[in-house]
Amino acid sequence: MSEDKKDLGDKAEDAFDSAKEKAKDLGEKADEKFEDAKEATKDFAEDAKEKASDFAEDAKEIAKEFTESAKEAFSGAGGDNKKLIAGILGIVLGSLGVHKFILGYTKEGIIMLAVTLVLGFFTCGIGASLMGLLGLVEGILYLTKSDEEFYNTYQVGQKPWF
Repeated sequence: MSEDKKDLGDKAEDAFDSAKEKAKDLGEKADEKFEDAKEATKDFAEDAKEKASDFAEDAKEIAKEFTESAKEAFSGAGGDNKKLIAGILGIVLGSLGVHKFILGYTKEGIIMLAVTLVLGFFTCGIGASLMGLLGLVEGILYLTKSDEEFYNTYQVGQKPWF
């Protein structure tokens, strides 16, 4: 019986050694897979950084183009362009004085905006309605004047009201 126990002990020891070998092999394979995953993650991060950088450059380029287009549209592009923009904004957003800001009348634009917000609040919208009516009238006046007359009156002559 002692021999059976010895055989059984040897078998257990062999099984244990075999299990240790397999665990070691599996551990090495896991380390390899982990390193592969780590490398793949680094590659992915580098690709993501590169794509984000490309996206940022494209966004900057588009923003620059938009800025140039906006400057061209709103700065000295001529009387006709400001006439059309000021007239439409006077009709649509007249109560806020946006059309005054477009023409360079900052003080008058602030007055219209303040009357709309402050006086409009205290008079339950009557002040805002009056400024809206004033903006509507000015917008229509801007659009009905000839280009030359508009340019001479509002851009050269700097007539702030009507």
